[in-house]
Parts: sequence; C-alpha cells; structure tokens
Amino acid sequence: SPQSSPSARLARPIHFRGPEEFHQGERSAMKVLYLLGITVAASSSLEDEVAMLRAEVKAQQQMAQEQQALIKELLEEVQPRQLQTYATSAELATQVAALQATDYSLGGALDSAWMCLCGALVMFMHAGFGMLETGSCRAKNASNVLMKNLVNVCVGTLGWWLFGWAFAYGSAGVSSGGNGFIGWHGFAGFDFYTQDTTTGIITPATCTSDGCQSTMLSWFFQWAFCTAAATIVSGAVAERVKSPTYAIFAFLMASFIYPVVVAWTWGGGWLATILDVGYMDFAGSGVVHLTGGVAGLAGTIVLGPRKGRFTNPEEFETHNLPLVVLGTFALWFGWYGFNPGSTLAMHDYATGAMAAQVAMNTTLSAATGGITVFILAYVITKKYDVGGLCNGILAGLVSITAGCGNMECGCAMFTGLMGGIIYTLASKLLVVMKIDDPVDASPVHGFCGFWGCLAAAFFDWGLGFTHFNGWNGFGCTPNDANNGCKGGHLNGTVLWVNFAMCLCIILWSGLISGLTFAWLKWWGGLRIDEATEDMGMDAKSHSPPKAYALA
Repeated sequence: SPQSSPSARLARPIHFRGPEEFHQGERSAMKVLYLLGITVAASSSLEDEVAMLRAEVKAQQQMAQEQQALIKELLEEVQPRQLQTYATSAELATQVAALQATDYSLGGALDSAWMCLCGALVMFMHAGFGMLETGSCRAKNASNVLMKNLVNVCVGTLGWWLFGWAFAYGSAGVSSGGNGFIGWHGFAGFDFYTQDTTTGIITPATCTSDGCQSTMLSWFFQWAFCTAAATIVSGAVAERVKSPTYAIFAFLMASFIYPVVVAWTWGGGWLATILDVGYMDFAGSGVVHLTGGVAGLAGTIVLGPRKGRFTNPEEFETHNLPLVVLGTFALWFGWYGFNPGSTLAMHDYATGAMAAQVAMNTTLSAATGGITVFILAYVITKKYDVGGLCNGILAGLVSITAGCGNMECGCAMFTGLMGGIIYTLASKLLVVMKIDDPVDASPVHGFCGFWGCLAAAFFDWGLGFTHFNGWNGFGCTPNDANNGCKGGHLNGTVLWVNFAMCLCIILWSGLISGLTFAWLKWWGGLRIDEATEDMGMDAKSHSPPKAYALA
C-alpha cells in the first residue's frame, strides 16, 4: 500500500511471469502500438483537412470582401440618380424653381441669338436698298443716292433712340393702362434695365414663362424695321431732294411718324383691340411698308417730277442693271430676317415651326410675284424686263409680309400673284398721273402693302370663314367663355379692321409727311436747283465727283 515503508515493499516476494504471460503481454503491447499508429495517422489526416478548410474559408472571405467592394461602388454610382424621397416640399419647390430658371435662361439665350441674327439680316437690307436705288437712278447721282441711304440709317438710329422707341413701345398699350395712341416711357434708352441702388448690380432682364428677353434686344430688332421704313422714302424722292432736308425728314420719320403707327398696332394701342379682335399684320405690310410707301408718295408729289422725266423718258432708264439685281437679291435675303424673325422668339418647337412656315410662304410669294410681273411685262412690251422682274419679286415679298404667319402656302402664292398684278397697275397709274417715283417705291411698298393687309385677313387658315387663327398661328382664336374657338365670321371682322388700319396709316403718314415736305418746300430747302439737276448732284456736291468711271 502507499503507506507501507520501503523495507516492507522490499520484503515482498518476487513473482516471475511465465511464457504464456509473457506472450500475452507482448500481444497487449502490440495492440497498444497499433492503436497508437492509427491515432497518429488519423491525427495527420485531420490536420490536412483543417488546413484545407482554412484555405477555403480564407478564399471565401476574400471573395466576400471583393463583392462588398463591388456593391459599395455600385451604390455610389446609383445613389445620385435616386429620387431623394426624404426632401421636404420646400426643398422640392426650391429645386423646381432652379430648374425653371435654368430653362428660362436657356430659352432667353436662344431668343436673343435668333433676334440678333434676324435684326442683322434686316439691317443688311439697307445694302439692298442702296444698290437697287443707285442702279435705278442716273449715274450722275449715284454717290448722292448712296449717301442718303447711309445718312438715313445713321440719323434714323438717333431718332429711334431719342424718341422713337418711347413713342412706339413706351407703355402705349391699352391693356397696360396706356392711352392707346402714343407711348411716353423709355426716351434715350432710359430705364432699359434694373439697377440695384445699393450695390449697383444691373439686372438686364427678368425671366418668366413668357420669355427672358431684354429691352435692349427688342430695341435693336425694332430699330432695324424703323430705319427700313424711313429708307423706303429715300428711293421715292431720289435725284432731286436736298440732302440736309432729307436728313431732317428721316429723323422725323424714325422718331415720330413711324413710331406712332407702331404704338397703335404692335405696341398694343387702339387698333390692337378694336372690335374685340384687333388687326392682323404679322411682320409689317401695313405698319412698315404702307407707312413708308405713303410717306414716299407724299414726298414725290410735293417735290414734283425730275426735270424732263415725262418728256424724255429714255434718259431716265436704269443705268446699272447688275446693281439692281444685286440689290434685289440682298433684299430678298434680308427678308428672311424680316418675316421669320417676327416670331420674336425661338425657345420652343412651336415658334421654330412657325418661323419655317413663314419662310416658306415668303419664298413662294416672292417667286410668284416676280414671275407674274415678268410675264405681264413681256405680254405688254414683247421684251424681257429684268427690272420689272426685280420689282415683282419685291411686290410679292411686301404682299406676304402681313399674312405670312396665318395662311397656307397656296394662298401665299395667290397673294404674291395678286401683288404682282397690283404693282404693275399701280406703276402704270403713276406714269399716267405724271407722278415721278424713280424706283417705284410707292407701288411696291404702298399699294402692295395695302393689299397684303387685306390678304392676311381674307386668306387666314382658320376653319372655313367661322374660325380665325391670326396671331395664334397654328391655333384658333380662343374663346375665354368655354375654352374653345371663337366663332362668328371673324375673317370679315378682321378684314374691316385691317381696312380701317390701312386708312388710318394712309391718313397719318400721308398727312404728316405731306405737311412736312410742303413746309420744307415753302421754306425753300426741299429741292435742288435746275443747274445742279442738269449737272448731277455728284459733280456739284461730292468728292470724288463720280461714283465710278463708265467705259
């Protein structure tokens, strides 16, 4: 036992195993060794499996990390595109307002580019006027004719800036509380923009859903129309009016006569609301061309014919036909700013489509008017009249200017055809009445301008004669009572309104122009003397004395 002493343990008798016991023990030891071998082998196999499992787990972890990184990257890409549903209504309103402001600003930029381009095209028409008038007159007065065209633009610009814009668009509109006759706001460019009194920061325009255009943009575009109206007069009084006198009239035309007509019409005056429908003159057959044509007719009547015009007519034939043709093409080209530009905008598809419709109608009417006059001249004289062809093209252009935005192309062609006939008859009438218009300005712009206003009302593309589209272009005149189309034979009503508008323009422009020229004639400053007329104004008053040397 454990408590026994060592001597006691030594005193125990020793027992020796026999052979069987020895073999039995040997077998037991072998079993133990076998079991130990199996255990060692199993342990080695388990270690290998554990190592493999660890490698697989590590690979799975690496794959999971890569997938997490990919998911994070995708979330970063997608999140900016997701709707922020957590935004408040105030935040959403702010964001919408910012988007609208951007949209309005882009629309304003498109409008500005369009109107600046079209205004420049209209201004280029002065080159056409200069070439056509110079070629139609005698060579000895070529420099003087060119000078008057240049002076007309410069003086007319000053008149439009000082008084013209204010009289035309300075709050004359009836709907805005104006008197309906003449404006009174915006003289000399005053108050064209808003300036902060504290910081001095200038706000050129206020952007709304109706547009984003500055006053300066409208001033520039309408200036081109104003000076064009004044230039019409220069052709009618060419070769015998004194240059300083004409400069005085050009200033009056641009600063008062023409602006008052604009105030009645485009400025929203009394003609814009008469009979609850108002007038229809899209780009100015009446407002621009009739006004200028009547003023020119009054001037040439007061001045009287050029010396020898009806006794030796062969001396007054066109001296430079290439200039006439060049001027005609320049005017036709500029008319694509005159008519399509009168959409006054280009910020959506509707105005773009309207500009295209206007351009097509303008082209068809010009071509038809030119061919009509060319054929009539050949029938009458049995000769080709290139000058008549040029004026026929201009007659077609003037005739379609009022209705180019509210009639179909077939009606546009008929309008040009009638314009060519009316021009031919009016030109012959002036000769019979001994009225000397060197470039036929009044037949082209006055008579055809009158016809164009009537055509705009008669050929409106509204449904039948019941609906009238007018200023609404592709849509009908709305009926505010039922949100439908206003009926009641509006074509006839607008026809009478346009007829009344033409009469008022004739009375106003003819009366004021005639009185002005009559006063200048009485004063002795209107017409050149006979010696200067015989010599030629270039040799008398210009340096060099000839515009060019003829072979």
